[in-house]
Parts: sequence; structure tokens; C-alpha cells
Amino acid sequence: MKSINKHSVSLLGFLLLLFCNSALGAEPITIKVATDAAPRVQFGVERIVSALEKIGLAATTTNDAVAQILIGDSQDAAELGNEGFHLQSNNQGQITIHGGGDSGVLYGCLELARRIEAEKLLHKNLDFQDAPVFKLRGPCFGMQKTSILPGRKVYEYPYTPELFPFFYDKAYWQQYLDFLVENRMNTLYIWNGHPFASLVQLPDYPYALEVSPEVFEKNVEMFRYIAKECDKRGIWLVQMFYNIIVSQPFAEHHGLPTQMDHIDPIAADYTRKSIAEFVRQYPNVGLMVCLGEACVTLDNQVKWCTEVILPGVKDGMQAAGLVEEPPVVIRAHATDATVVMPKALEVYGNLYTEAKFNGESLTTWEPRGLWQEIHQKLSQLGSTHVSNIHILANLEPFRYGAQRFIKKSVQASRDRLWAQGLHVYPLAYWNWPDAPDKVTPPLQQIERDWIWFEAWARYAWNPDIEDDADQEYWIDRLAEKYGTREAAEQILTAYNESGECAPLLLRRFGITEGNRQTLALGMTLDQLINPEKYRPYPELWLSQAPHGERLDEYVQKELAGEPHTGETPVSVLSDALACSENAVNAIEQAAPGVSTNQAEFNRLKNDVSCIRAMVQNYAAKVNAAILVMKFQQTHDTSLLNEAEQQLAESLEHFRKLTLLTNGSYEFANSMQTDTRRIPVTGAIGTEPVSFHWSQMLPVYEQELADFQASVAAVNGGDTTALFRREKKPLRKAAVKVLTPQAEAYTVQTGTRAYNDQQWRIQALVPELDQLTGIRFPHTTAAQGAYDPVEFEVEEPVLVLIGYIRDEDKQWLQPPRLEMDALGGERGGTEVYIQDAAIVDTLPPIDVYALRFDKGKHKLTMRGQGSFTVLGIAVEE
Repeated sequence: MKSINKHSVSLLGFLLLLFCNSALGAEPITIKVATDAAPRVQFGVERIVSALEKIGLAATTTNDAVAQILIGDSQDAAELGNEGFHLQSNNQGQITIHGGGDSGVLYGCLELARRIEAEKLLHKNLDFQDAPVFKLRGPCFGMQKTSILPGRKVYEYPYTPELFPFFYDKAYWQQYLDFLVENRMNTLYIWNGHPFASLVQLPDYPYALEVSPEVFEKNVEMFRYIAKECDKRGIWLVQMFYNIIVSQPFAEHHGLPTQMDHIDPIAADYTRKSIAEFVRQYPNVGLMVCLGEACVTLDNQVKWCTEVILPGVKDGMQAAGLVEEPPVVIRAHATDATVVMPKALEVYGNLYTEAKFNGESLTTWEPRGLWQEIHQKLSQLGSTHVSNIHILANLEPFRYGAQRFIKKSVQASRDRLWAQGLHVYPLAYWNWPDAPDKVTPPLQQIERDWIWFEAWARYAWNPDIEDDADQEYWIDRLAEKYGTREAAEQILTAYNESGECAPLLLRRFGITEGNRQTLALGMTLDQLINPEKYRPYPELWLSQAPHGERLDEYVQKELAGEPHTGETPVSVLSDALACSENAVNAIEQAAPGVSTNQAEFNRLKNDVSCIRAMVQNYAAKVNAAILVMKFQQTHDTSLLNEAEQQLAESLEHFRKLTLLTNGSYEFANSMQTDTRRIPVTGAIGTEPVSFHWSQMLPVYEQELADFQASVAAVNGGDTTALFRREKKPLRKAAVKVLTPQAEAYTVQTGTRAYNDQQWRIQALVPELDQLTGIRFPHTTAAQGAYDPVEFEVEEPVLVLIGYIRDEDKQWLQPPRLEMDALGGERGGTEVYIQDAAIVDTLPPIDVYALRFDKGKHKLTMRGQGSFTVLGIAVEE
């Protein structure tokens, strides 16, 4: 006899249920709900009715107390927990849903609906109570694009149908918001640099509107619609913005830049009125502010928060007749929120805080160090603190469903960072809502990455689900997607094993945990051996990784015969290779059992193969780096010959990765600007350079050829050939200094570097000798009173900025793209000449190069502190 699987039995049972209900003329299930119930309660009742109809049972609402399902009154959250609910039936089988507030009733309704659909019946014996652990749970999306718009700067994107067609699609919003509520998410963050000029119109600044009147009307209608649809699903809509950014037409009208690092009175008035009007127009929508990036000094950030933003919210409250303060989220990025928040709380009471979990990647469930301390301090302020799973630069562009890693990360957010909220980025943030796969029409991220969103939401509700029950849940969910439990078990293993690889690699070998690096595109050998040249971000390994050794420390201990401590480069490679191999084996074993969604399974299978090739590429190249670093200490040329073999092997793995991605991915990273610096600069002008593996393959082929030539030269007796770079001479540019307190001078030993100090240049690299520099008062610059130097040049030039290598507050620090997205507008984010000069007893000076075109310019530096201009050279 042919066997019948459980899915067939379920179908037969469902058909039998339909027949019985029809044949017996079953009476409709009655649901008692107040006629004036809140929208989210009504929404929950609609979900119960829909679930009953799916199993063949009619349902109707009533005021009759003898109804079969009673939607009880909302109870105090102290009894059930905030958003908690209780499903309970009596001896007659009558079911009552109680909730901790209207949201609790909503979640109780959703839970009952889920059980009805899953079990194909209405239970008559219920006693189930539940409540979320995290107060805030939800994702974000960006009203932002993969590249910067012509004539604009980063984050500047008006809300228009051409740029964001999904924003105006009500069917899209129904699908997306239903997805969120089914996963019991209660917040949705919209990110944008300056949304106000698309959403409000100011009588005092009518020219500031950034869209046409017709688009503005559509924006207002859609924003109100989205807010209403969010509210009835228990979702708090939050609009995020950066500072100090103003609209382009406003900036042009007043002769200002759109992004400012200082407080301008007219910009302050405009911003305060914009916020006030936003609060008046959309009183149920929250605000999240990023005080930093454009505005770079802490004093200005505190003033902007306490004298512009929060007073603007209060103005809006008064205009809207609000009694209670709307919540405002203060983001800890690019500021010191531990300084800002006490000042802000003196002005405004209802503040939330938010900080990144692992920076702009996912690297560990053991955050520690400075960032753990910042989170904990913010958590102790008495307001709700939110852990932000941000950007995921190291996971792009592949699928990620490692629920074990995600579960531990949520537990860490609660237990190590003391957060009470979780804010989750999509995996391809800059490309929302489309996934990066080469598929026509594009895959939607909520469909491709359903397990990513669902896992974070599941554990934000309850991070302590017992492991065996949790595994069964995910196997069932994956069986729904791919047809059989046998395949699902292996797919879950593949997700969990492959999900360890990118976190392991980045935290031990990466330059940064931010948008500056694209992990999937690999790294150069020089970046592994000499990371200091590329300005590594120390918090990557001090805060966003378990204790362990970087490559240089590992090699020094190896050569000295000292014991290793913590996680080492070799242990990481071993773990990553094992995990990627396990993932490949599991996905191969899953393949015969897949009976549904075959195309998506094939894409997932390809991702697992890509991750394996990426790990193998890194493993071989890191091994090559270790051998080279040992050679640099021992001068044993046999090490170089072995390193050459390892480097050649790494290239073969990268070739395989390129083949796997050529037909499957549009790009490796969704942010396609010159913010991308590792492995190479991300863009030149508006042209993308390094967003696909096929663009990087020639770089690595040339790297191998250069290395082979160097090794041959070393073997031939030229011991200085390795990594030797011929330095291009710098050609002196004609420059005219137009600012009275500054002056041009010839850069050479013995000359003064500042015009108010006797400090003289004691040592200088040959490239800078005899160039024209600019000197100005050190004292005013050190005190933050630097007046931008105006100068004129006759051709494109490099202005060579000398940064004193000291973190004392009197010295300006080079920009960090992790904290300052505008810091690389003219380049100058990486060392151009290391140890370029010595000025008297000052610390060594490193030179960074800023690019300027022909014409008049102002040398405006971001941040506060003194620096030098050690030459202006023609850009060749």
C-alpha cells in the first residue's frame, strides 16, 4: 500500500472539516468586541475572522456576552506585562482574550489566529499567557540610494516617486506591514538625511520645499496613510534625520552648504520650525536624531539638541495641543551620548537612546570594551535603550539565517548591553526594497531574507526559548519553504554554519567594522600585513570581538616562542574553514529533499558555495601574510617562496568566487560611493569601481604578478624589492593665499611650520622638500577658532595636510569614515605619506592628501584642532 505523508493527512482533514461544516450548516463563530474598540483591536479581530474562514468556519462579531470568543478589556500592563496577553477558556469552552493595553489584545488575537490556522480547529481548552522581553522591536529601511545623487551629498534624497516608487504603493505597504505585525514587531524606522523638506511646508520658508507641490501632496497623503496603517498594527512609526542638514533650495537661497559642522542662526530657525511643523502634522510619529556626522563637535551637538531640536518638538506639541511629550530617540553615533543625554534630559523628559550593537557589521555575541561601557551607561539613564543591528557591511550580499548567532546576539543585547529595544537593519540597506540578486523582476528583501527578519523578531520577543523547541520551530518553518523536514534540517545547519564565517573573518583581520570595507571582495596582502597604512578602526577588535590576537601580535609571539592568548588568526581560519565546509556538506545533503521553491534553494546553495570560496581566499592570503611577516623578521627567503604559493592559491579561490557571483549578483555591496576604501576606493566621481568581484579580479591578478616579481628579485639578491614602491615626485603647484592671517612659505628643514610659533621643521621626506606650504596661527586653530584659509590655484592640486600623531585635544584628528560620512569628500582618509616630517619636539607628522580643482577654494577642516599644510602639489 502506498504511504500517505502527514501533509496529505492534514489536507484530507481540512477537506473533511470543510465538508462537515457545510453539511451541518454550522452556526457562525461569534466574537464579542466593543463597537468602539481601538483600531489595533479591530485589526486583531479581523485576523481571527480570516483564520476561521480559512478552515471553513464562518465568524461574526457581536455585543452578546455569550459569544464564543470574548475580546476582553485591555488590562493594566503591570498585570500582564507591556503588550502581554492571556488566552483563557472556561468550562463551556468560551475563549477570552485579555491584553496589557490595546497592543496586548492585538497580540492575543494574532496568537489565537495563528493557532487556528496551524491546527485547523478552534481550541476549546486554552490557558496561555505571554509577553515580550524587549519593549521596542522593529526594523528600519532607508529613503536612501546606492549612490549619491548628482549635485548632492551623502544622505540627501528627497521623497519622490522617481527615487522611491515603493513609498507610494499602498499594496506594498499592506504586504510589508502585515509581515511586521505577524512577526510581532512594534516599531518601524524610516532613515533619511533631511526628510522635512519633503513632508512639511513652512510659511516662513516656502522656498525650502524640495519637491513639487503635487509630489508634496502625495507625500503628506502617503505619510499619514503609512502612520495610520502602522498604528492599527501596533507599530510606532519613527522618522530619523541627521544634523546639521538643510534642504538644497534652502541652502542655495541663503548661500549655505547643505551640510554644516557648525550652528548657523538661520539654519537653526529653519530646523526648529521644520521639526515643530512635523510634530504638528504627524503627532503620532516619532523622531530619531543623529546629532553627528555633519555636525562634528560635541559642544555644537549639545547646543543643537537642547536649543534647536527638542525646543522644536515642544513648539510642535503646543501647536498640536499635545499634553504628553512624544518620544524622541537620541542616537549615540558620531557623538558622546553620555554627555549629550544628561543635558538633553534637563530640557525634555521622554527620551530614548540607541547605539550600534557591533558597529556596522555583525561580528560577535560577546561585545565588550568601550562600546559595552557606552551601552551600559545609556541603559542606566532610566529611559529605554535600543541596540541597533546596523548596516551589516560584512554580511553583504549573501543570505544570512544563522538563528543561533542571532539568538546569542539578542541575549547579549539584553545581558551585556542592558538594552530594552532592538532595531534591525535589512541585509542590503542602501538598495531597499530590492535584493541584490540578479533576478528579473528583483527579489524583495522581505521575501529573500524572511528568516533574517523573523529570527531577530522572534528572539526580541523571547530570547530564552529552549534550544530543542527552537530548533524544531525553524525546521518546521524551513520545511514549509522547501517541502520536507529532511531537507529543512540540513538547510538549517547550512545557515548556522555559514553564518559563523563572515563574523570570524572580519573581527580578526578586518580594517573596520563599517561601510568603509567590503568583506566579500577580499583584502590586499598589504592591507593584511600593514593595516596601519589604512587607518584600522581599533574598536573592531577591542569592542566588537572576543579577546584575541591580531596578525602582527600573533607573528611576534610565534617567532618569540611565546604562548598565544584568546582567539588567534590561525584558530579563526581553522574555525571558518570548518564551518564553511560543514555548510557546503549540509546544503549538498539537503538538495535531494527539496521539493518546493527550487529556484530559491539554488540561490541559497550558491551563496553557501560563495561563502566557502571567500573563506578559502582569506585563509590562503592570511597564510601568505603570516609567511611574509615572518620573512621580514628572519630574512628566510624560503618563507617567501611558500608565501607566493599561498597567494597564488588565494587568487584561484577568488576566481571561483567571481565565477559563482558573475551570474548571481548585481553587486557585492549596496553602498556604492567612495566611502568604500577596502579593498580599493569605491568610486571615482560618479563611476563605480569596486562593487563586483569581476572588477577586483584584475587587481588581485596584478597583485600576484607584482609579488612574484618581487620574490624573484629577492631570490636574486635584491633584499629591498619586497613591497617597494617607486615614489612619484611631487610637482610644485603655483598657489596664491588670499587670507590675511595665513601665508605661503617654502617647505624645507629649518623653516617655521606656524606663523605664531617658533617650532621649526627638523626632518622632512624628500617628496615634500621645496613645495609651497601654508602656515597660519597654531593657537587659534588649537582653540577651535580656525578661520578657513582661502587660496587660489591654476590647476588641480593635492593639498598635503599634516596631522600631528597625537590624540591631545589641541591637535586635529584625520577624519574617520566610521563616524563622519562627509570626511572623505576630497579624499584624505588614509595616510598619503607616513612619518612625513618632524617639527621640533612635536610628535611625528603624517600627511594626508586633499583634492582641489582649479580655482579659488576655502580650506575648511572638519573638526577642531591644529594641523599643518606641508605642501600643495599638482595632481598628476
